[in-house]
Amino acid sequence: MEVNASSVPKGRYVADLIETIRKSADGLAQDQTSRGDLKILSRTLRELRYAFKVFGPYRHTHKVAVFGSARTPESDPCFRQAETFGRAMAEAGWLVVTGAGGGIMEAGHQGAGRDNSMGLNIMLPFEQAANSVVAGDPKLVYMKYFFTRKLVFVKESNAICLLPGGFGTLDEGLEVLTLLQTGKRDMVPIVFLDAPGGTYWRTFLDFVKEHLLDGGMIEPQDLSLFKLTDRADEAVEEILTFFRVYHSMRYVREKLVLRLTAAPDEAGMEQIQQKFSGILSRGQFLVSGPLSEERDEPDLAELPRLVFHFNRRDLGRLRQLIDWLNANVPPGDSLRSSPSE
Repeated sequence: MEVNASSVPKGRYVADLIETIRKSADGLAQDQTSRGDLKILSRTLRELRYAFKVFGPYRHTHKVAVFGSARTPESDPCFRQAETFGRAMAEAGWLVVTGAGGGIMEAGHQGAGRDNSMGLNIMLPFEQAANSVVAGDPKLVYMKYFFTRKLVFVKESNAICLLPGGFGTLDEGLEVLTLLQTGKRDMVPIVFLDAPGGTYWRTFLDFVKEHLLDGGMIEPQDLSLFKLTDRADEAVEEILTFFRVYHSMRYVREKLVLRLTAAPDEAGMEQIQQKFSGILSRGQFLVSGPLSEERDEPDLAELPRLVFHFNRRDLGRLRQLIDWLNANVPPGDSLRSSPSE
């Protein structure tokens, strides 16, 4: 029977989850799982356990993941763009997380500096030694599997910035877009950052519009899930503005709860009801304090909420609602915490 987290003490709920993991492991023996499959499961669990341990102390610090080619030389404008971006994000109090390799990854870390850098290095037989900025740092994690690495990137990052890169960069960017479009990841800002005057991501956007949008494979509002720019300052502004009023989100049974640093006034609520009623499955938007099910996050109790029955389909419009809140509601005292479960 599935355990309802809101109905039991937190310590008991954690114990129940650990017991579920133990039962799953016992089931592997009963299933006579092959040695090869067991090796994959064992390595996966160990990698994730260690990554969670490393990231644990930084759960309440905003982090931006920076993706891009490991082969970009220092003379390339993209390298300087990533360095400028990393420096600006560190100055804003953010940690910069990269794959810890060379090229764009090293540039992002050079800009941020060692103290503000974290790494998720993939073990490859070529070109993926940790860069000099983060090598030997306790905030660096080595991983064997791409899928565990991508899971940690997506789970732990509060924003994504993609510079030009190869198959891996495209894979990481499209995976995050897929997760946002399908509601499998809480909303975060995604920025596609070209070199000044560059056309790498501009060409990508042209492809998306011509083949995906015009072909009816995505909706127009899905283009709101990301921003494309060739200016590092605009990329930084896009990310920081996303958290101007919006803080975080959580589903509580059938309701979506947006935690905010300030609540919309009566006039603002009327506009929200008019502009965004199409994303409701029923009812209306309501301003609320923390719901009883959120008592396991007491550090967020002071934040006002926007609560509604979201249809869980129009994620592009949900992003537009967050953008509207950030643009039209005067911000309150922003909390630095960015909770992750």
